[in-house]
Amino acid sequence: QVQLVESGGGLVQAGGSLRLSCVASGRTFSTEAMGWFRQAPGKERELVIGIRGSGGSTYILDSAKGRFTISRDNAKNTVYLQMNSLKPEDTAVYYCAAKSTPWALAYVYFGQGTQVTVSS
Repeated sequence: QVQLVESGGGLVQAGGSLRLSCVASGRTFSTEAMGWFRQAPGKERELVIGIRGSGGSTYILDSAKGRFTISRDNAKNTVYLQMNSLKPEDTAVYYCAAKSTPWALAYVYFGQGTQVTVSS
């Protein structure tokens, strides 16, 4: 059974930083894209940033450019999200996600999420 488990969320003041981690189990994702989604209250879930199996970035939300970076350690089956210069509008539940194959179009595996709250 595939599981994605996020950690690292919490409460931070505006301008601060957080590093989220996501550990995958049940299979490896060394060749598949992984990413981070977020969902704020009353809003739809949105893709924030994605990374290829090789490590190159696939996508980044405009509002995250220059502040968020994604990285992965395939040996640990882990993906990270470094968030700097956080803003109150970044407050959301953040979900780790993975695709099932290198050529898949959609993310099909999701974690349970970790809450990120940015206070002003």
